[in-house]
Amino acid sequence: MKTRADLFAFFDAHGIDHATVEHQAVFRVGEAPGLKDDIEGAHTKNLFLKDAKGRLWLISAHEHAQIDLKRLHTVIGSARLSFGNAELMAQTLGVTPGSVTAFALVNDTDRTVTFVLDKTLAAADRVNFHPLENTATTGVSRAGFRRFLEVLGITPLVVDFAAMSIALDA
Repeated sequence: MKTRADLFAFFDAHGIDHATVEHQAVFRVGEAPGLKDDIEGAHTKNLFLKDAKGRLWLISAHEHAQIDLKRLHTVIGSARLSFGNAELMAQTLGVTPGSVTAFALVNDTDRTVTFVLDKTLAAADRVNFHPLENTATTGVSRAGFRRFLEVLGITPLVVDFAAMSIALDA
């Protein structure tokens, strides 16, 4: 599994500009008020989910998005969803609870995880995620994030969480 240093080397090798801010460990959105005030860009919440048929899902949404897990499966075409356990998360994405991040897709070499991206994040000029550990925040531009996904061969399913629908204009 790739480490934070490996992730940064990946960014550098693919011309993805990135900036990282070190901070205390953060496990949930809303922890450490004021921590993100000086970090430019959209902040995120990330959910590692497993559906009733065993498919894995990574949801990356704007920190303020309301995600209705009881309805989400009807929007994304999955079976009913529940949270994936820590062992499966570590095996698949190489991260621990509290460190879930879209950047962990770099560790999903078998492409077993379906990536769902919030329409708001897809349109953001800059997005921020943990760099595989929750003691820092790394920001990349919209173009940099798209490049990251492109290099990995991942086309996200873009969802408008405000409308609870697939975003056709993403």
